[in-house]
Amino acid sequence: MDRFIGPAFAKANGVDYQGIGQGAYGLARQLQGGLLQADVFIAITPGPIDILRNAGMIGAAVPVASTQMVISYSPKSRFVPEFEAAAQGIKPWYEVLQTPGLRFGRTDAATDPQGQNIIFTMLLAQSYYGQPGLAERILGGYQNPQQIFTEPSLLSRLEAGQLDASSGYLSAARSHHLPFIRLPDEINLSNPEMRAKWYKAVQFSIKLPGGKQVMLSTQPLVFYAAVLKNSKRPALAEQFVQFLQSPEGQKMLADNGYSPPKGGPIP
Repeated sequence: MDRFIGPAFAKANGVDYQGIGQGAYGLARQLQGGLLQADVFIAITPGPIDILRNAGMIGAAVPVASTQMVISYSPKSRFVPEFEAAAQGIKPWYEVLQTPGLRFGRTDAATDPQGQNIIFTMLLAQSYYGQPGLAERILGGYQNPQQIFTEPSLLSRLEAGQLDASSGYLSAARSHHLPFIRLPDEINLSNPEMRAKWYKAVQFSIKLPGGKQVMLSTQPLVFYAAVLKNSKRPALAEQFVQFLQSPEGQKMLADNGYSPPKGGPIP
């Protein structure tokens, strides 16, 4: 967004572009509470979109891209040989992640969809591989503070070698040129055909920042874009969403590791 799509749109329309990249749930709540003002909101999964939709702050949200869960790892990690063996299918990836001394990172499930999705992936892996307790052994609890970082710092720490591995989206791993381990469709949350048989089988409960306890279910890894009703430039905001859907915008997304959009709009 900040290196390619935003600058291309800004140049074509003679305007300035500014992106704010944070956990999508956290951003949605800041927008809802008036702590941030924006023209367009983009989030992965319908959950953050629903916060603003229920608040009457957006119109339709359209799918603009999709992705899948992977395990990203640092090329500077001392465990690179083990990660490479897992990527080649020689060694189970979940055994590598349980290696003593390995540093694993993820985002906060209370504020970021990726933080929720890695938990879903681990819960699905328990069933797929027949490994009861796998999620607890790798994650150390759903909201383990030793593993949780903001989304931007998670990638920078991984690139710097401060973390050995992290949860990740295929799109982010590709765009940051990070090595990664692919996961089966049964657990990577990308295949709509797996939703009824696999993805819907897992749920978990967490406490939100305000203290409310909620039960979470899986959602498709689709990126949605919506114009905010309090946008100061609504016509330009609509043009930006259309640009994301255009052949030029879709090519930029594909060139940066994103998969084509799936499904229809959220009314």
